[in-house]
Amino acid sequence: MTPSRWSDLDRPPLNAAALRRAVVTPGALWTALDVVDATGSTNSDLAARAARGAAEGAVLVAEEQTAGRGRLDRRWSAPARSGLFFSVLLRPGGTLPAGTAPDGTAVPAREPVPAHRWGWLPLLAGVATATALSRAAGVDTALKWPNDLLVTVDGEERKAGGILAERAGDDAVVIGIGLNVSLRAAELPVPTAASLALAGAKGTDRDPLLRAVLRSLADWYGGWRAADGDPAASRLQQTYAAGCATLGRPVRAELPGERELTGTAVAVDGDGRLVIAGPDGTEQPVAAGDVVHLRPAG
Repeated sequence: MTPSRWSDLDRPPLNAAALRRAVVTPGALWTALDVVDATGSTNSDLAARAARGAAEGAVLVAEEQTAGRGRLDRRWSAPARSGLFFSVLLRPGGTLPAGTAPDGTAVPAREPVPAHRWGWLPLLAGVATATALSRAAGVDTALKWPNDLLVTVDGEERKAGGILAERAGDDAVVIGIGLNVSLRAAELPVPTAASLALAGAKGTDRDPLLRAVLRSLADWYGGWRAADGDPAASRLQQTYAAGCATLGRPVRAELPGERELTGTAVAVDGDGRLVIAGPDGTEQPVAAGDVVHLRPAG
């Protein structure tokens, strides 16, 4: 017998209709929101919709992912309804016509964001998610460059979520966010994993958490888009650096070809690359796509 969606009362299903009413509003970024019981990967599904012409602002949420993917196509899974597993479709390469913001102010037309700045989108998603969780769940969330969300459990930093951004055609990017919400200690896939519940969240109701993340993501994306993707002018670069747990620590970047770069992470540059200062003080930037693993040195 197939388990009921209500078989675990600590993990009620998301209310798709209520979520839609809350975030899909006139003038808002989010234009559609769908919740499915299960799928392989929300990123793959939404990329297919993008190829068929889906509008910017489409949101796809899954109660369970059976083939969830992380960076470099790493696989992961979690029990049904134990977290937030969703993807959003953004079209930073499109031209936006002039319009009116939800507060009634006029919004000028916007040109496409230069493609070389799109690499900031997964970092933007990290900032937006961490900001939302601090407010909505009362959990301090740190960012591990380039795409991990960290919380503190028993004095130890652990991974509670991750972000995956993938190009979807000439003008679109699909951003997937996976976040462990109610995962119990016995359900952790590895000892270094965590969840909001284990980090002492003041609530694990996924509906308000998802609304908070989507609103924060819309705010940060709107500011970044208005600044033509400039990470400094939109304050994204400064905010990311302030919340990045990687900076100031000794790291070892494992690179393709069994090469390594060891030193201290000192900055995130204007292209979103991590700048590592070697023992002799020489600084070298590394891009997320060039790093197989980033680990603490020593």
